Amino acid sequence: MRVLGIDPGLRSMGWGVIDINGSRLSHVANGQCTSATGPLGPRLFLLFEQLREIVSTYQPDGAAVEQTFVNKDGAGTLKLGQARGVAMLALAEVGLNIGEYAPNAVKKSVVGVGHADKAQVAHMVGIQLPGAKLAGPDAIDALAIAICHAHHMQSAVPLAKAMARLDRRAGAAG
Repeated sequence: MRVLGIDPGLRSMGWGVIDINGSRLSHVANGQCTSATGPLGPRLFLLFEQLREIVSTYQPDGAAVEQTFVNKDGAGTLKLGQARGVAMLALAEVGLNIGEYAPNAVKKSVVGVGHADKAQVAHMVGIQLPGAKLAGPDAIDALAIAICHAHHMQSAVPLAKAMARLDRRAGAAG
């Protein structure tokens, strides 16, 4: 299974693609979509076009996007949310199921603690995806989001199987 992780941003939107084979993760590609300065509409459209190309090129089976961190800069948070919306639209356009994860959940999944710093995240991404040439901090975060999604998907499969067994037992007993 192939997963695309996205770290939303207006100036730089990180992306990372990994393949999942059982419990084995492997790096496929990563990079950063960038937008110029200027009016917001054209910048968002530029990000959308770049993401469409990435989705077309790498054909992911699923995707994950980091949730927006709300801070004291309301205007900045709103712009980040708009960039995130563009990412969600590019993924939904092709029918991908999209996981959404809070920044602390991503860090906890990749590093083991929810308040890890960027250096710790980068180190653990490098360990989990050996040999990957990382395109920058936003791409590293996107790969971490993809890894987090992979971990959640791997734990969801045994849970779904257990629930199906319970459903079968309940049906046989009733």
